[in-house]
Amino acid sequence: MSTSTSSSYLPKGLPIPVPELDGLSAPYWAGLRKSRLVVQRCRYCQIWQFGPEWICHRCHTFDPEWTEVQPRGRIFSWERVWHPSHTALTQHGPYIAVLVELPHASGVRMVGNLLGDPMQDVPIGADVEGVFEHHAESDPPYSLLQWQVSAQTKLHFRP
Repeated sequence: MSTSTSSSYLPKGLPIPVPELDGLSAPYWAGLRKSRLVVQRCRYCQIWQFGPEWICHRCHTFDPEWTEVQPRGRIFSWERVWHPSHTALTQHGPYIAVLVELPHASGVRMVGNLLGDPMQDVPIGADVEGVFEHHAESDPPYSLLQWQVSAQTKLHFRP
């Protein structure tokens, strides 16, 4: 896991990610600001879940707790994005979006960007590590979690 504070993977001009008005995802965004990845886990049945919900997906009790997990996982799926989803991305493609599975959190999956060459090979099952990208100069300040292929995977999948 590494922390980035100086450069941005995405161009300026994109909307700043903020928690919903109801505060549901606020612990997730606050965790990223502290270089911590937190996901929900039910205190009763112990199921992990992401994205944030007010109730447990399995037992339907309220207020699953936020639990820190290691920002490490495996690529479950991916897509090379060629068409911009926002005008700020018009000259910023292609880029790679990955669906990362967190094996140590019962396979919870989350979407993110894969850092590096946008034309790189992306093997399904490749190990990835989280990179925290901090934007302290923004108003409000925020952080993102990006993903990079781990050094061990790079060695294992070398052509």
